[in-house]
Amino acid sequence: MASSSPAYRASEPDEVEALHKLVLASLDDDQAVDTISIPLAGKSSIADHMVIASGRSTRQVASMASKLAEKIKGELGRSTRIEGLPTADWVLIDAGDVIVHLFRPEVRSFYNLERMWAFGDAPPPTPDTPPAALTPDA
Repeated sequence: MASSSPAYRASEPDEVEALHKLVLASLDDDQAVDTISIPLAGKSSIADHMVIASGRSTRQVASMASKLAEKIKGELGRSTRIEGLPTADWVLIDAGDVIVHLFRPEVRSFYNLERMWAFGDAPPPTPDTPPAALTPDA
């Protein structure tokens, strides 16, 4: 369950970059699919970076989210806020300076956060995705 306290925001650019690199490395280690990083500095006050990635299943999405939160706490001493972990269709991790969205591919394509932030389109779901799985309620 997420805590109600806001996530820590660093004032030093080196701390922000260390967090950003840790997030990208962790997702790469966990074989995240179609990882992108959207720079938000100067566009939004919510964070400096937004990272969006997909997992192949709800199990992989949940595992990536849990491992990432543990790494951030263990290596940087920061607490994170996590939403959506029980269903793991779309998990949001608020690490303060970096916000991470982890999706199943069908859900990512449906919400298309990349387009909302004017960063192109989400990757299409794979051809073997059944049509019923294209709705976020599936």
